[in-house]
Amino acid sequence: MIKRIAQTAGFTGLLAALLLTLLQSFWVAPLILQAETYEKAPAAEAHEHAEGAMAAHSHDAEAWEPEDGWQRVLSTTGGNLVVAVGFALMLAGLYTLRAPNRTSQGLLWGLAGYATFCLAPTLGLPPELPGTAAADLAQRQIWWVGTAASTAVGIALIVFARNWLLKILGAAIIAVPHVIGAPQPEVHSMLAPEELEAQFKIASQLTNAAFWLALGLISAWLFRRKSAGQYSACLLYTSPSPRD
Repeated sequence: MIKRIAQTAGFTGLLAALLLTLLQSFWVAPLILQAETYEKAPAAEAHEHAEGAMAAHSHDAEAWEPEDGWQRVLSTTGGNLVVAVGFALMLAGLYTLRAPNRTSQGLLWGLAGYATFCLAPTLGLPPELPGTAAADLAQRQIWWVGTAASTAVGIALIVFARNWLLKILGAAIIAVPHVIGAPQPEVHSMLAPEELEAQFKIASQLTNAAFWLALGLISAWLFRRKSAGQYSACLLYTSPSPRD
C-alpha cells in the first residue's frame, strides 16, 4: 500500500508540476516580470539621489534571488515539484479511505483541492504582484491555514455527511474565516497598474485550477491502474492450476 501511494504521488506530482511550470512560464511569469519593472523603478530613482555613503552600499548581504532565465525556471520547477508531490501524497492517502470508482472522479477531488487551497484563501488574500502592500506575514499565514482547514472540514461534511444538519454545519464552518476577515494592510497601495493586477489574478486562478484538475485526474487514473494491476495479480496467484 505504501509503495502504491508513493508511486502514485511521485508520477502525479512530476506531471502536474511540469504542467504548472509550463503555464506559469508562458502566462504568469511575464506578468510578474512586468510588475517588477514598476517595483524597481522607485528603488532605482532613490538610489540615484542617495548620498555618497549609500553609493558604497554592498548588495552582497541581500537574499539570493534566481536570475531571469534558466535559474528562475529551475527554481520554479523545483518548488512546484515539492508542492505537487506533497498534494499528490495527500490525495493518494485519501484514496485509500475512499477510492475513486471512476477516473473522472479524480476531477471532483481536484476541484475540492482547488477550492480548499486556492479559491477559499484567495477570496480574502488574493494573489499579489511585487510592489503590493500586504499585512503582517505571520497573520496572513495563520489566516490562510485556518481558512484551508475550515474549507476542507466543511467540504467533507457537505459531501460525505448524510444528516442535513451536518451539511449546514459544514457550510457554516467554511464561512467562519471569511466572516472574521483576512488581515489587511493599513493602507492599500500597489505600484503596478490595476489592469496588470487583474490579469495576474485571473492567470493565477486559472493556472491553479488547471494544476488541481490535472493532479486529481492523473492521481485517480494511476491509483485505479495500480489497484487493477494488483487485483489481476492476486487472481492469477490464487487461481487453481489445470493440474488441480
